[in-house]
Amino acid sequence: MRNIGAALRGRLGAGGVSLALLLLAMAPYEAQALPAFARQTGQNCVACHAGGQFPELTPYGRMFKLTGYTIGTRVVPLSVMGVAGYAKVADTSKSDNPASDFYKNGVPLLASGSVFIAGKLTDNIGAFSQITYDNYANLATDNQYAGHTQADNMDFRYADRFIDGNRDIVFGVSLNNNPSVSDPWNTAAAWMQYVPTPSPASHQFIDGKSPFPGFGSGGNLAGLSAYLFWNQTLYAELGSYRTSKGALSFMSAGLNGASTTQLNGSNNPYWRLALSHEWGPHNLMVGTSGMIAHVYDANSDITDPNDLGRFKNVGVDAQYQYILDPHTVTVQMAYTRQTQDYSANTIANGPVDANGNPLVFVDANGNPLAPVNPSDTTNIFRAKLSYVYQARYGGSVALFNRTGTSNTLNQNSGYDPVFGVTSDPTGALGATALSTRVTGNFSGNPGTRGYTYEAFWMPVQYVRAGVQYTAYSKYNGASDNYDGFGRNARDNNTLFLYVWGAY
Repeated sequence: MRNIGAALRGRLGAGGVSLALLLLAMAPYEAQALPAFARQTGQNCVACHAGGQFPELTPYGRMFKLTGYTIGTRVVPLSVMGVAGYAKVADTSKSDNPASDFYKNGVPLLASGSVFIAGKLTDNIGAFSQITYDNYANLATDNQYAGHTQADNMDFRYADRFIDGNRDIVFGVSLNNNPSVSDPWNTAAAWMQYVPTPSPASHQFIDGKSPFPGFGSGGNLAGLSAYLFWNQTLYAELGSYRTSKGALSFMSAGLNGASTTQLNGSNNPYWRLALSHEWGPHNLMVGTSGMIAHVYDANSDITDPNDLGRFKNVGVDAQYQYILDPHTVTVQMAYTRQTQDYSANTIANGPVDANGNPLVFVDANGNPLAPVNPSDTTNIFRAKLSYVYQARYGGSVALFNRTGTSNTLNQNSGYDPVFGVTSDPTGALGATALSTRVTGNFSGNPGTRGYTYEAFWMPVQYVRAGVQYTAYSKYNGASDNYDGFGRNARDNNTLFLYVWGAY
């Protein structure tokens, strides 16, 4: 911890002062719990969110969500949210173009904003929908970034609840665009990463960009699921997803055809099963979830079966909460195993560069690399311990670890078959710019491991200011020289400061 503290002090500098001023400028805003829901229920944010920290739900907050966001009275269902951030990467020297590879490094910025349309529509129907503007979404030809707006998380529900002396049954149906966004626990893939992540390259190694359990299908889909919560003990959900098109195209609004995930039909099932137990100030959940998705290759011909691959995800997770004023303690764990079966065309064509051109690498002796694997397995484990005092001061420590099979398909750095050395992007050797600095993978292995330390402060109910330090011991399959140009995992260690506000 002493070394981390020194790293924090050394990286704050003038940028940290600027961010502090930006924090004060934003202080009148409200953030954390969705203000529209707070107005609807008449409750303080700590009623629904553990220690007031969005989006982690308390038992009451989970019941609010499961009953379709319908508790309370109808109000204007609008909220807005904004995020400001500052990131500083440990080492930017091993780059041909630091200004591009670490764009906005050490510079405070207003990263993104969201509009929420959320709340009670009828006694049985409610909604949570988010539209997000990213200030740095697109890089133009003049090397300037432009903002872009698109659909974010969406969850529309019909729900009902039956209670008598012997039973308490909640059931409902969710129309949503992101597998597990309907889940009421924060160990779900859609919710375990909770701080909005700015998109500039300076933020590419912050905690929000480190490995999290998830589903290979991604989001901005269209899915329908049915769920049941029995005696506040057993939760079960079953659904299926398809491409968001036609009448459901609003669930991927803002994405062009090339960026929209193309699924094969509606046979892409998602399931969730969890056991929950509450006693006094304690709550414990253990669960499992999974999905099978048949996904066409990006920018491919969806009428060609040889462009169709498959993701199979199976995971286990657990969450423990202790909530008794002034203390809130949460322990979370999630593990997901993903098997990706590649399309026939991907196996036949092998790895390609960013422009779709074939990549050819050899080993250090000039021998051809092994053929492309027909499938890969990836394992992601994530654990986090957090503590909040008086719903105002908090901190956490998180561990992440990704392992998996090595595959030449995943290499974008290697030995050039002509020159026998790592290709030189500067062109000084006359070689084609095959290899990639900073983000390159020299081993073809996804292994990434590290920790994130966080401290945060909530000066008022709807404002959160935090500092994270993410430290890597492995990145892209290696601790040292992971890109073939001498970059080490620890070079990616990043300090991240943020201010999160909404109204």
